Amino acid sequence: MNGIYYYFIAFAIIWILAFVLHDRLSNHGVEINFPIIMWKTQRLRGLISRISNFSPKFWRWFMNVGIVVAFIAMIFITWSVISSIPSAFETPSVSIVIPGVDMPGSSIYVPFFYGLIALATVLVVHEFSHGIQAVGEKISIKSIGLLLFAILPGAFVEPDEDELKNAKKSSRLRVYAAGSIANMSLALIAILLVSLFSYGIPHYFAEDGIEIDRIVSDSPSEGVLREGMILESIDNHSINTSSDYSKVVSSYAPGDNVTVKTDQGTYSLTLAKNPSNDSRGFFGIQAAKHFVLVDDSLGPIPWVLFELIEMFEWIFMLNLGIGLFNLLPIKPLDGGHMLEILLSYKFSEEKVKPFVNALSVVMAMIIVFNIVAGFL
Repeated sequence: MNGIYYYFIAFAIIWILAFVLHDRLSNHGVEINFPIIMWKTQRLRGLISRISNFSPKFWRWFMNVGIVVAFIAMIFITWSVISSIPSAFETPSVSIVIPGVDMPGSSIYVPFFYGLIALATVLVVHEFSHGIQAVGEKISIKSIGLLLFAILPGAFVEPDEDELKNAKKSSRLRVYAAGSIANMSLALIAILLVSLFSYGIPHYFAEDGIEIDRIVSDSPSEGVLREGMILESIDNHSINTSSDYSKVVSSYAPGDNVTVKTDQGTYSLTLAKNPSNDSRGFFGIQAAKHFVLVDDSLGPIPWVLFELIEMFEWIFMLNLGIGLFNLLPIKPLDGGHMLEILLSYKFSEEKVKPFVNALSVVMAMIIVFNIVAGFL
């Protein structure tokens, strides 16, 4: 069963329990207003204040640079989304990513465990950074919490709306920029750690062929091949390196019958259409380099390097991707608020709000188009 059904079942149970236990939950800061469930607490406000007060000047100047970076990133991500419209039905630039689920139109599969860890870092770092910057700008934090919008989980830091609205424009820009800049900063740290851990791979391991890392659900390989098999050849074409694998699999068309030889036997497949290119055959295999330990005396410890690399790769990708997405000029995303504040330096509110609202609608339609195109 596709993993998406497990999510729907889990969220259905959450909503049923929320309504059944509504009175008890309300005594613990839970608010239920369909389609939103919110849990609010004030317990972490002290931690946010301590972090903010540790070095107020650092946070202020760091975010001054962050505002510039955020607007450059806004231009980049906006242009990327708009320019991808012609190829949306082949390679949509925006798609829904759910850990452990194959999403139609998405070439990215996020593993369940590391995906949840990465998403947790996205939410915590993003919202805490908003709070840290708000405290530094003398804006009170009313509450912190988690939310569920229908089936979409999230987190929030709730600043005092009146204080935020009356704050200086530069202060508001720093507060809105803080979340995405923190995500992108964490992404940079994560990719540096990936590089550091990858440096140890050649010292402990030797490359030894190509291994099936994952079988795509509802693909020709499902039920035939299995994860962990070592690919030896495809139609008598030897598979020794990743370049061998890429070259061979890209040479087939939909409907081709191929023979796949592995270390566990030989199997026959009839290829389907590649979701990203109808003219290419689709195996439904995600392969990776297969490694063996150079020195067995080290035991299983060196294998931890691969787990750390994979975890930090997903922390990098999700923090960078979601951080950039949040800077799109769409209200209520942070990018929409930032653009509105920037334009208000030059134009009146009567001109700025209708323009940003109209731009938000257009950009939102492009996002929806990309997602629908991926499903189709």
